[in-house]
Amino acid sequence: MSLISVGTMAFDAIETPFGKTDQIIGGSATYVAYAASNFVKPIQQVSIVGFDFPKEEMDELRKRGVQLDGVEVVPDKKSFFWSGRYHMDMNTRDTLVTDLNVLLDFNPVLPESYQGAEFLMLGNLDPVIQKKVITQLKKRPKLIVMDTMNFWMEVAMPQLEETLKLVDVLMVNDSEARQLSGQFSLVKAAKTIMNMGPKYLIIKKGEHGALLFHGDQVFYAPALPLEEVFDPTGAGDTFAGGFMGHIARTRDISFENMKTAIIVGSAMASYCVEKFGPQRLKEITQADIDVRIQQFVNLVNFDIELTH
Repeated sequence: MSLISVGTMAFDAIETPFGKTDQIIGGSATYVAYAASNFVKPIQQVSIVGFDFPKEEMDELRKRGVQLDGVEVVPDKKSFFWSGRYHMDMNTRDTLVTDLNVLLDFNPVLPESYQGAEFLMLGNLDPVIQKKVITQLKKRPKLIVMDTMNFWMEVAMPQLEETLKLVDVLMVNDSEARQLSGQFSLVKAAKTIMNMGPKYLIIKKGEHGALLFHGDQVFYAPALPLEEVFDPTGAGDTFAGGFMGHIARTRDISFENMKTAIIVGSAMASYCVEKFGPQRLKEITQADIDVRIQQFVNLVNFDIELTH
């Protein structure tokens, strides 16, 4: 039941209206691993780090059932670094610094031990790299999910279109869905994107929940109204990790089960935003996750009687 997670392992420096942090661990693959490892083991990580990536962090991931054979360590370069500042609404942010560092050399080679994995999560990366990973797998996974962003739509659209043909599920936010499809209506956008390759589309809307599209079916999951949103960095990747973790654990890729997976992903993301970086994800227990999932169920559960 293994899950391959491809993405960045990095350092972030973040400033929000509620505080700031100098340098903490981040990266899409890091968040996916912390979230998914609550549901499925092993997580087979594919990433690249520099000499400065902390050994304690690697040990912590290993302890959670994350295999690091696919993580390349470059001895003479620094890890990827991103710095950003969030606005008061916590949905808009300015990127202050992006130091690609080792990411410039990222050319993932899948270890033999990763062959045969049933599930593949492609974090937001250059679509050429995402495609490279897919083509190295001798046996196609049951489900391939990819994340991407506006940057790749601007600089690598033809490559992105190539990779989209190879995946089952695409995860983007609402503005990215509009940009990729050229449609303002999210329903029309979804139809356009699903014609590009993915059979399923998940549109993340931050504090406004998430939408799942497949054929003519649509499912909407709200976000839990939270008292404290401290740092939204990594929330989308944590959502992806929870989603993939549930799918990999149940090995059920039906639309019905994806609905549950979206609730699980949303529950994980709601924890992620409560502290800087992946800190909160390191603290929570299975009991915490169950409580949060139940809160989501209560949020949307209602019986209705129509009287005429």
